Amino acid sequence: MAPLKAYYFRTVWHIAAPLPVVWDIITQPLEWPVWWKGVEAVTEITPGDERGLEGITRYTWKGFLPYRLSFDMQLMERIEFVSLKGIAFGELKGEGEWYFERQPDGVTKVLCIWKVTTEKNWMNFLAFILRPIFSYNHRLVMKWGEQHLKQKLGILP
Repeated sequence: MAPLKAYYFRTVWHIAAPLPVVWDIITQPLEWPVWWKGVEAVTEITPGDERGLEGITRYTWKGFLPYRLSFDMQLMERIEFVSLKGIAFGELKGEGEWYFERQPDGVTKVLCIWKVTTEKNWMNFLAFILRPIFSYNHRLVMKWGEQHLKQKLGILP
């Protein structure tokens, strides 16, 4: 089989809320399944230090497609109110990054970057056909995240 081509996803959210409020919600992933459609489960596998560094968390996601992805993330870097960076392993392998920036108008810009490969054989085998659909599925789950975060904050009904 040919080497796997990595997926690169870049998502930007604009949230009309103070950066510390947005940061606090995003940095509590165990709560994501409560408000973020598409996040089915989040479980702490290994606790990290007092800032969560080196901790391992398992995530299970499901978009509109009839499959789930489960993978573990290890938090490698945390700069308060600026960024989070981790490595993924399991059914996804690669890197995930979150960046936070307060805009002059008080809106918080959130940038999420994923550079991953899939470890599921069927996904890799069918990627030449289904890659655009897998990418759409990711964009949809991230759109749900933005919408539901805004609902949680009372910005959207």
